[in-house]
Amino acid sequence: MKKLIIAAVAALSLAAVAFKPAANTSYKVNAEQSTFNWHAKKVTGEHMGTVKFATGTVELNGAKLVGGSFDVDMTSIACTDLTGEWNEKLIGHLKSADFFAVDNFKTANLKIKSASAIKGAKAGADNYNVVADLTIKGITKEVKFPAFVVIKKSGEVVANASFDIDRTAYDIKYGSKSFFEGIGDKAIDDKFNVKIRVVATK
Repeated sequence: MKKLIIAAVAALSLAAVAFKPAANTSYKVNAEQSTFNWHAKKVTGEHMGTVKFATGTVELNGAKLVGGSFDVDMTSIACTDLTGEWNEKLIGHLKSADFFAVDNFKTANLKIKSASAIKGAKAGADNYNVVADLTIKGITKEVKFPAFVVIKKSGEVVANASFDIDRTAYDIKYGSKSFFEGIGDKAIDDKFNVKIRVVATK
């Protein structure tokens, strides 16, 4: 009987090992190859630009996206549609307390909480619905967006996503007609779009 009990315990132990979930693999973001583009609109026009990644990781379980965290260097804000004095004025304003208060909040963060594979005729296993926490100016709000992830033969992970951010949710109310009446053609849209391309390696 004792031998049977020992054998049963051994078998259960082996089964537990055999069915142990695979560990997640962490990929480090290549800040030089990754891009973060922004596009903001106002009544009288629009502006576009970039911000650089500081650090970040992408978490995969096998070939499945399961997590990730990305720090964005807010001191690197750049505008690509203006030059000279007007460019300097816009960047200075974006870095001021009216917008991103960069002196006090040098980084923003996006942290993936969950990623669900999209299934269907027009989407494969590399397409995900992502739920993440976005922190800007120390304020954290949940965002949801689709993402497309590819694992290349070279071992690189490349992820692309595009979504809108409501700046007023992060106490960025300057020029918002939602909070200031009668601003007319000085109004700036509450939402701006970001397009992200992340390249990461082990």
